[in-house]
Amino acid sequence: MLIVHVFVHVKGDCIDAFKAASLENARNSVQEAGIARFDVIQQESAPTRFVLVEVYRTADDPARHKETAHYQTWRDTVANMMAEPRSAIKYDNVFPDESGWDTQAKS
Repeated sequence: MLIVHVFVHVKGDCIDAFKAASLENARNSVQEAGIARFDVIQQESAPTRFVLVEVYRTADDPARHKETAHYQTWRDTVANMMAEPRSAIKYDNVFPDESGWDTQAKS
């Protein structure tokens, strides 16, 4: 398992549009075989800041995800919404074990 946290800071007037585009991407992403979870979270104290929590089954799955039409649509749609370039940190899974990540509905 590979967990990636993508930190996003959007422009204040782009919050709703970013959320809509990101939710569409997330809904499609969880349908991919290589993705165990794909969460979109928004910071309470700074609503222009988001974290995408992406849980991949293998180290090769992020590259496959970036080849999908829905990711490419998201990337192009949100490019001009960014207040600063997005950044990411990769994590190794500790708990739950791999089967514990299969609790996110695939719908």
